[in-house]
Amino acid sequence: MSIFTCPVCGEKLDITGNTYICPKRHSFDRAKSGYVNLLLSKHMGKTVHGDNKLMVQARRSFLDKGYYSPLCDALCEAVSANIKGNTILDAGCGEGYYTTAIIGKLQSENKAAEVYGIDISKTAVEYSAKRCKSAELAVASVFHIPVSEGSCDMLVTLFAPYCGEEFQRVLRKNGIMIMVIPSENHLWELKKAIYDTPYKNEVKPYELEGFGLVDRKRITYEMKLEQQEDIDALFSMTPYYYRTGREQQERLAALGQLTTTADFELLVYRKF
Repeated sequence: MSIFTCPVCGEKLDITGNTYICPKRHSFDRAKSGYVNLLLSKHMGKTVHGDNKLMVQARRSFLDKGYYSPLCDALCEAVSANIKGNTILDAGCGEGYYTTAIIGKLQSENKAAEVYGIDISKTAVEYSAKRCKSAELAVASVFHIPVSEGSCDMLVTLFAPYCGEEFQRVLRKNGIMIMVIPSENHLWELKKAIYDTPYKNEVKPYELEGFGLVDRKRITYEMKLEQQEDIDALFSMTPYYYRTGREQQERLAALGQLTTTADFELLVYRKF
């Protein structure tokens, strides 16, 4: 049975054929690629509806070349080490790179898990559905998660907006949240090459209301990008792409190759 709920009335959704339907007869059809769109127009926001096709394709290309594999491996280890129960929600699943890796890790260890993923970007979820056939996926906002209260044993969130109220609601008591954020030196050399006055990332205090910090790991290493297309893909999958002018774009295009720092914080929390 799915943990997804009707975004209109909040009732549980049952699956009949390729249709999700609630007791009040609100229905949502599953797309051919396998996901369901549970994003209501009032939950979309005024302008940006998640990553566009350019950003999704850039991220898929970059990640598939293994540049973030040390982070992915650390994430999978953290999930395996902390999972209790079997229901995992990837809140902000993107194109499914990490979701797929988590499922593969747990299957290799014979650990049963029901994995769900949501993302506000329809394009990203469509790519994810094509990549990750064994997860149940939906287009939805992390600020209005169409999931039953207390139905998740673990929630994973990587580089996605943080919504503490919703994350607490969907997690059971003592449920685990694993969060990945960029640390202060992430992509520092890339920023120095493009901007006149680059700034390091601000890492906010780790304390979060309703959660206790269980573990923290910093993952730092150098990435050698020897092709311009990889540099372009990395830049296009970051918010910096839309905050730069023509001069900065020209500097980027002239790099050719680049060695830059990957710097992440992997944080494990337990819900009180």
